[in-house]
Amino acid sequence: MSSVPKVTLSGGLEICRVLNGMWQVSGAHGAVDKARAVEAMQEYVDAGLTTFDMADIYGPAEEIFGQFNSQLKSKSSGSPSPALQGLTKYVPRPGLMEHKVVEKALQRSMTRMQVDTLDCVQFHWWDYRDKRYLEALGHLSDLQQEGVIRELALTNFDTQRLEEITGKGIRISSNQVQYSVIDQRPAARMEQFCVANNIKLLTYGTLAGGLLSERYLGKVEPVSRAELYTASLSKYKNMIDTWGGWSLFQDLLATLETVAKRHDSSIASVATRYVLDRPAVGGVIVGCRLGVAGAGQHISDSLRSCSSDLKLTAEDLSAIEAVTQRSRDLMAIIGDCGDEYRN
Repeated sequence: MSSVPKVTLSGGLEICRVLNGMWQVSGAHGAVDKARAVEAMQEYVDAGLTTFDMADIYGPAEEIFGQFNSQLKSKSSGSPSPALQGLTKYVPRPGLMEHKVVEKALQRSMTRMQVDTLDCVQFHWWDYRDKRYLEALGHLSDLQQEGVIRELALTNFDTQRLEEITGKGIRISSNQVQYSVIDQRPAARMEQFCVANNIKLLTYGTLAGGLLSERYLGKVEPVSRAELYTASLSKYKNMIDTWGGWSLFQDLLATLETVAKRHDSSIASVATRYVLDRPAVGGVIVGCRLGVAGAGQHISDSLRSCSSDLKLTAEDLSAIEAVTQRSRDLMAIIGDCGDEYRN
């Protein structure tokens, strides 16, 4: 098994610095063969990538994790099996947030994931005007004290709400936000607060759904549904349009390729390393197309991105910044982290 660097969250849970994202099995990226998806997880674990990120709204993601986790334990038959870390999300529609409502949702996730304790629950809320998110977090904090949850975390909360929640005495381990060489909004306000309060950022969109790769270097701008054939490609192509457009993106890819060649690496590995090196970033979530061809290259890129011998130099960073500083200000256009889900 490869030596994948780890980070310890404030509650003591140790996770890989590159996490396997399971949004791709939600159905928004094409049909999912659950049996093949369960089988495909073994390749990631064998590579040392043992941390999986999912949500209660990601279709069968929790069930796929549960089936694999159960199989892994039964296969070991006495010999120690690699420990998995399963991070899930609680994404309720605004409504009553009584203790029994929250507890029932967590019990459902535990049943699906076939675990007795949830390693990490990342809470998402759709509407800040509905202040019941504070009630829900209070109940989640109580359930953490009862041992139901190891780590209590957030997903797509902005800095203002992060300050409000921690000010209520609720201990938050991490906040999952979009962060990439394109979308650097967390650097504006959030990083500083997280560093000061021992909150890790777990980042997604770091590879822009695969757009940050050699595959799109020098290519004509994709615009049709056939070309943007997954939810990720469509989502992050829109982000690129807002950020500065396809021409500037091509300049960025060319610069990343130059840096990658200098380090005998790939664009994906450099883009991931760029975010891994940012203050407060605990880990980067890389989507895994479980049961879909090409996993081997994704795993190789992930391992390379967190290897100790890939070190971006001041020259590398200066070259990247020379492109990104020509982009639009996403904080001014979109707002803080997660505001794209609420505007």
